Amino acid sequence: MVRHCGLLTCQEEPVPLKSISVTLSICEFVAGVSATLNYENEEKTPLEAFFVFPMDEDSAVYSFEALVDGKKIMAELQDKMKAHGNYENAISQGHQAFLLEEDKCSRDVFCCNVGNLHPGSKVALTLKYVQELPLEADGALRYVLPAILNPRYQLSGWPEDSCLNMKTPVVPLEDLPYTLSLVATISSQNGIQKIQCNCPLSPIEYVGDDRTSAQTSLADGHKFDRDVELLIYYSEVHTPSVAVEMGKPTMEPDCLMGDPCAMVSFYPNIPEAQPPITCGEFVFLMDRSGSMRGPVSKQDKSQLRIEAAKETLILLLKSLPVGCYFNVYGFGSCYEAFFKRSVKYSQRTMEEALRKLKVMNADLGGTEILTPLKNIYSGPSIPGHPLQLFVFTDGEVTDTFSVIKEVKNNSLRHRCFSFGIGEGASTSLIKGIARVSGGASEFITGKERMQSKALRALKHSLQPVVEDVGLNWDLPPGLSAKMLSPEQTVIFRGQRLIIYAQLTGMMPPTEATGEVCLKYTLQGKSFENKVTFSLQPKSDANLTIHRLAAKSFLQTKDMGFRETPANDKKDVLKVSIECGVISSHTAFIAINKDLNKPVQGPLVRRDIPRPILLGASAMMPRGGAHTKASSSYHPPASRPMRSTSYYSSMSYQQNYDPHRSTISKNMYSLVFGDNHLVQLVSLQKADGSWDLTEGLAMVLGMSLEDILTALPIQNGDSSGWATVLAVLWLHTNGKDMKCEWELLERKAVAWIHIHAGSVVNVLMRAAIAFLKSSVDPAIFIL
Repeated sequence: MVRHCGLLTCQEEPVPLKSISVTLSICEFVAGVSATLNYENEEKTPLEAFFVFPMDEDSAVYSFEALVDGKKIMAELQDKMKAHGNYENAISQGHQAFLLEEDKCSRDVFCCNVGNLHPGSKVALTLKYVQELPLEADGALRYVLPAILNPRYQLSGWPEDSCLNMKTPVVPLEDLPYTLSLVATISSQNGIQKIQCNCPLSPIEYVGDDRTSAQTSLADGHKFDRDVELLIYYSEVHTPSVAVEMGKPTMEPDCLMGDPCAMVSFYPNIPEAQPPITCGEFVFLMDRSGSMRGPVSKQDKSQLRIEAAKETLILLLKSLPVGCYFNVYGFGSCYEAFFKRSVKYSQRTMEEALRKLKVMNADLGGTEILTPLKNIYSGPSIPGHPLQLFVFTDGEVTDTFSVIKEVKNNSLRHRCFSFGIGEGASTSLIKGIARVSGGASEFITGKERMQSKALRALKHSLQPVVEDVGLNWDLPPGLSAKMLSPEQTVIFRGQRLIIYAQLTGMMPPTEATGEVCLKYTLQGKSFENKVTFSLQPKSDANLTIHRLAAKSFLQTKDMGFRETPANDKKDVLKVSIECGVISSHTAFIAINKDLNKPVQGPLVRRDIPRPILLGASAMMPRGGAHTKASSSYHPPASRPMRSTSYYSSMSYQQNYDPHRSTISKNMYSLVFGDNHLVQLVSLQKADGSWDLTEGLAMVLGMSLEDILTALPIQNGDSSGWATVLAVLWLHTNGKDMKCEWELLERKAVAWIHIHAGSVVNVLMRAAIAFLKSSVDPAIFIL
């Protein structure tokens, strides 16, 4: 069944939530956030209000407080079941009570309960959290304030106690009765180059000539039609560092909050292997649920999610190395696989996959990813070909922890690269499955290109594995480091590595220093990265590093309210309550017993409405077989489908015989559109070569006859000539998209050296002259 987070309603009921105000403080790569929910009861009866909202899964929520008529009430973090009991008891006795909890089914959804809000009362609820900011490929640090909470597909028979099941009203954007404001301060000792945002901002004010600090705010009128996303570019982001934070003086030594805590950040300079590995089993798991019919971006007429995913799949298939194995799965309420088991990559299997991809659509109903995952893992491993799993989904599932647990159970035999498509994709699911398998996660929103992010992940997967990763500490006698982060087994080129450790023992005098060394092996060679740091801990009232360390520990142990093993649950409860960081087993509870008189009479329930986005209802399946949960396997059927995307409309054309092709340029334009780069990619063969065809001639903007005449070697191989021309065209006309075609271009250059090695220089010089190109001939060097 499909459970919306809310139901459409026409009842004109007052909404007690009036505004949300956010204060954001970003220092280097850590964000501290304070969000205040302002409530007012304008009715004549006491209320109980419920607000369901999204949070980033990496957020360490450590504080919750209520300001009631000028009085501050600090919440206590308790075992979740105990907190619920205390909340119900307080409500039944007429006291005001406030409850904040993480959803039982997903780490990125929270619920705030306000109980016994008496008539005329005003309450401000403030929650605080800290989080690490992810590093983008272009060096930007990314902060996202989630504003979109999509409907989550619920499995048949799944427990009903998720806060996502509340019948929350859904209203059009223009009718949303509460507002959002955000004020941001950003600082870095290395200076700030620029700040970008997907929403209108007030003018950015930089402080000082060195631009080490900046302030800005969200422009008035944010409509909750998108997540608020900031990209921060510092002058330098790849400097290794160690920060040591003082513990809480009132806590006992040897506990996490009582001892100093260190945060270590490394940027390993891992060399790129040449050539990359050519083995592996590559499985692409594509979401084909009804929600994938929605656009990637809801702000404009952007490409549909399923179409963007299909285009990305074609690029991935073209970029795979010859000799590997691959398969493609589509999942919804049921799942379909292109092949019963993974097949060897060849021209024949690639063409068969592309034919099936052409008719693939978002037509499989709900979002049940667990069953196809189990099918993939049930298959036998292919000797010498480690499994690399690529998951594309908008992340709208409720059994998040079950999925993460399944991936974790199979983490020793594979890596998972996950991609969240569109606004509101579940950060808990996307980040969780990548983290437990040693993979990487990406989110595609706004005008970002899925293609470039997916190809970067494929490039990572084709690099040799970094082995023997270890961390050595050189500390004064009597001081030792206890690791809090999970053991690091995988490091990718260009990745930032953050590690937390508890420093136990006697802290030395102020002038003392320590050293930490990251060691790893790559292709038989040993590498080291060292950082020397001061052992004088700095004081932070918010204990930011300690909270982040606790969150890192909890993400390793906490597998959800239902899925966490008993032994781990004990550790989760201890660290969560001791450090004040919320988990799936704890909740914040605040009770105000100081009312002049307890609230009398029954409470009126008020659920805070969420915005409904244009087209959201059309994204969900309506009726039919796929609205009923099913775990069956369906062989792929041939369903004709009109396609509007470049890749899907033209990537299945067979190579043209230059002597028999009668296709007209007008017809070719209708099939391929005007994207010549896409046209060229579509014509490449699995081994990396191009045939000399009418299609290639049209991309080059020349006649087939002229191209044949320019062939510098009489009776020479036309495929070698065609491939050299194609590679040269890519560098001349597609350089801005190099990250998307780099792998398939390297495959082409390798093919040229194997099949035309003795005449490469002749073909290259002739091609440069023929195309009048200024490209450096060094591009043809392997």
